Order: sequence, then structure tokens, then C-alpha cells
Amino acid sequence: MPRANVNDLLAFLAVARARSFTHAAAQMGVSQSALSHTIRGLEERLGIRLLTRTTRSVAPTEAGERLLRTIGPRFDEIDAEIDALSELRDKPSGTIRINSSEHAAETLLWPKLAQFLPHYPDIRVEIWADYMLTDIVAERFDAGIRLGEHVAKDMVAVRIGPEERFLVVGAPAYLAGRELPLHPRDLLQHRCINLRLPTAGALYAWEFGKDGQELKVRVDGQLVFNALPPILKAALASFGLAFLPEGLVRPHIAAGRLTAMLEDWTPPFPGYHLYYPNRRQHSPAFALLVEALRYRG
Repeated sequence: MPRANVNDLLAFLAVARARSFTHAAAQMGVSQSALSHTIRGLEERLGIRLLTRTTRSVAPTEAGERLLRTIGPRFDEIDAEIDALSELRDKPSGTIRINSSEHAAETLLWPKLAQFLPHYPDIRVEIWADYMLTDIVAERFDAGIRLGEHVAKDMVAVRIGPEERFLVVGAPAYLAGRELPLHPRDLLQHRCINLRLPTAGALYAWEFGKDGQELKVRVDGQLVFNALPPILKAALASFGLAFLPEGLVRPHIAAGRLTAMLEDWTPPFPGYHLYYPNRRQHSPAFALLVEALRYRG
């Protein structure tokens, strides 16, 4: 196949995966008009439409989906083998893309990266923080970071943090004149700050356990957020009770800004793990990062 046709296929893959000419053009370092011209030329040579374009979106046609499924993995294999050549270099290099929850990125990933990266200036790390259970293979991430109980069984999982647990907390100003909850069901008598799960769109039911008994409570209140930091701010501002990771609230508890409740109902559970596909060949840079993040406490 002529070299120009190979480049055209790479251009198609970029647009089909990004679902956007604008984003694909930025990734490839070309103009949007040049990229659009390349795709039109490819479609004319093949004699079939590969992409459906509207004013708001771009999506592969049936033929485009078939081409994406068949040639995409092959180009990925070529990229992986080229990246593996970094083993022949004196200094590990390359870009590592990691999908993580915002909380894990702030409390575990960044502190270790701040110590790791100065020693390896040729390694680049891209972090995508969200609270969705992203398919790291489909989205072309090298690894993900999630709580151990959420890691798929077919992934390699490396523990990078201690056990976690959530605590019910409230500000002294909110608790003044109110009875402290002694049982999780008592939370129904309180204003609580909810978390909306991005994966299902539902509100997170607060989870408790004691003496083999497991209990989920769907609380109510004035505020709903889709991230933990604003929930913490609302709790500190006395808008109600919150259910947050212990590591996030413990400094505020020690300073008297928050009060913890129902601690005997919130046992620890497996903490954060780095996970990645076991069938993928990883670079020396990735192996070094995994070891740097590994929990040794």
C-alpha cells in the first residue's frame, strides 16, 4: 500500500476514535480542513462513506466501524512494538496515560509522581481524572486507578495505597441542637449531602456494615454533587452530613472543624489499586512507574 494511503488510514483512526475532526486535528498537529480533505480523499478511493458528519458530531458508518475494528488493533500493535524499542535506550522514555478518580489522583498519585518524575525527565504522564468506571482498553489508557473492589478480574492489579473507609461527618454548627445518629437509619432524620454517580446517574446509597450486617441508606438533603471536594466544602459550611473518605476528612476532624459519627458502622475495605491489561506489552518507563506507585506500608 502506498505510504500516503497508510497516513490516510491513520487520519481516519484518529477521527473515528476522537469522534471529532477538531480534536483529531489537534492530536495530529494538522489543520481541521486538511484532515477533512484527507478523509474525503480516502472515502473517494475506497468508494464508500466511512464517517457520518453532522454540525454537532462525527460517527463512523457501518463500514467505518468495521474498518476501525479491523485495522485499529493492528496499528496499536505497531505503536506498542515501537514504544518497546525504548528498552534499547539508556533513559526510559515515553508517555503514560492513566485514568484515575480525582481523590486518588490528589492523595496518592500526585505525591508519588512529584518524587518520581524529576529522576526521569524523558517520561511524560497524562492523568485523566473522573469518577466513571472508564474502559481503559477502549479509551487507550495504559492503566487505571480505582478501589480494589471495582477492578475487573481480568486485569493485573497493584495495590498503591492503604485500606480505605468512609466516615459520616458534620460540622459542629450543623450538629448543634441535633441528636447525633447512633444507627445508620438515624441519618434519615438529617440533612445529608449526596453524591451522584456518573456511571449510572443515580445517587450513591451510603454503605455500612457491622457484625456481619450490611446496610445501605439512601439519604436526602438540599445538595447533590458529582465530586468529593465540593461535598467536603458543603459539610464544612454546615449544609449537612457528608460521607467521605477518612483520609480526606481526618485533618478537619483533628482540627475540630468536623465531627465523625457511626465509626463502628464503617469498617475498612480494599484501598486504591493501579490496574492494567495483562496481555499488553509495557515499556520500561511503565514498569518503573508501577514500582514507584506500589504500596509498601
